[in-house]
Amino acid sequence: QVLLVESGGGLVQAGGSLRLSCLASGRTNSRYAMAWFRQAPGRGREFVAAISWSLGRTNYADSAKGRFTMSRDNAKNTVYLQMNSLKPEDTAVYYCAARAIDYESDYESDYNYWGQGTQVTVSL
Repeated sequence: QVLLVESGGGLVQAGGSLRLSCLASGRTNSRYAMAWFRQAPGRGREFVAAISWSLGRTNYADSAKGRFTMSRDNAKNTVYLQMNSLKPEDTAVYYCAARAIDYESDYESDYNYWGQGTQVTVSL
């Protein structure tokens, strides 16, 4: 079992930045790929970014490319999502996810473990 806890969400003005963190605990000795998904009110959960364990390969949604950067610190069992140039349409609950296969998938169903989410609100 892997427990994921997100932090770093909040309220920010359009054009601002936030950095989300996700701390993994429990059975973290395996090589887990990690990802961020988000869910806006009235919408389904959508992929944002993912990163592999071994090589740090990344995969981004088109909406995140050029603005968001995902990174990880394996020694700290933590992944990060640096979000710059935020837009009101980035407003959502952001979820951290993990899968016990070391590939940076963008499919929600590929992920076995999920955090509780952290709210990001971007105002005009």
